[in-house]
Amino acid sequence: MIRNLRRTVRKAYRRSVDLSHPARSPLGSSVVNCVMYLDGSRQSGDCAAEEALRQVRKAGGGFVWIGLHEPAADEFAGLATLFSLHPLAVDEAVTAHQRPKAELYDDTLFAVFKTVTYVEHTELTATSEVVETGELMVFTGADFVITVRHGAHGSLGPLRESLEAAPERLAKGPAAVLHAIADHMVDDYLCVADAIQDDIDAVETAVFSENPGRGEAGRIYQLKRELLELKRAISPLDRPLHKLATQPNRLVGAETQRYFRDVAGSLERVTEQTAAFDNLLDSILQAHLAQVTVAQNEDMRKITAWAAVIAVPTMVCGAYGMNFPHMPAQEWTYGYPLVMGLTAAVCFGLYRTFRRNGWL
Repeated sequence: MIRNLRRTVRKAYRRSVDLSHPARSPLGSSVVNCVMYLDGSRQSGDCAAEEALRQVRKAGGGFVWIGLHEPAADEFAGLATLFSLHPLAVDEAVTAHQRPKAELYDDTLFAVFKTVTYVEHTELTATSEVVETGELMVFTGADFVITVRHGAHGSLGPLRESLEAAPERLAKGPAAVLHAIADHMVDDYLCVADAIQDDIDAVETAVFSENPGRGEAGRIYQLKRELLELKRAISPLDRPLHKLATQPNRLVGAETQRYFRDVAGSLERVTEQTAAFDNLLDSILQAHLAQVTVAQNEDMRKITAWAAVIAVPTMVCGAYGMNFPHMPAQEWTYGYPLVMGLTAAVCFGLYRTFRRNGWL
């Protein structure tokens, strides 16, 4: 019941993206939005990237934030030329499937993040998808931010709205947007890790219940695979964040670096949490396999005990089934009842003995 309550709360607090927002309507293009900010305030009206960049540079301040979703190479070529983006970074942004990193190309900082989301499910099975991943590339320059998203989730619409509600943060420039994106990604990692903990608790409860099932190994293994998907998104990001937080960078000022150190600390926390989950799942799997082994041994003892009980009448019937003219008590009136009685007594004695020793 607690797990269902947590799932309901997660759904209630998950902010939806309003596609009626003029800056967030794809309209069949990979460009999701192109917005100009001056002194931390969003400028009204929509304009092309060339015009927005010209106005920003003419004003001598502010920046342009362009968001794209899965652009093709020809669609991205114009922006790459306009903002003088490095060809290697452009190729990585278009093809995706990159490792999280942060690299400086001339006057542009190129960062790659893995987006993650928790796939809600009623009950964890051996084939349940728990973690779904995507990618987010961020180009940060002196007067522009370009975000390239791959995958069906990881929209930055809610993040953009929260930043626009705090103009003092946007006034710090593109580095503040990069920090907000990194912080948003790490917050998502924490939320997914907390959701996975619910699944681990459910599996642990099932394994250590009074009547554990023997099919829990598949669920545990599937959960370990999904946890590995989360670790692949989190672990490689540690070095890039520490690099942004500690190494001098002309695009990230000393004040913004302090905020990146806070994000790096949160990432370290979720990294330790996933490592602990992995160790816990290993322990649960070993405990489950030990339970299966014990159950199999108990089954074998029961089979052996019943085989010993059945062996007595089988032996007697086999002996008297042989066609010999002279058999013990064959001509005696009470011979048959005596043999059957002795057989039943021996079987009952064996049954009581095995029962007392816990074999039956």
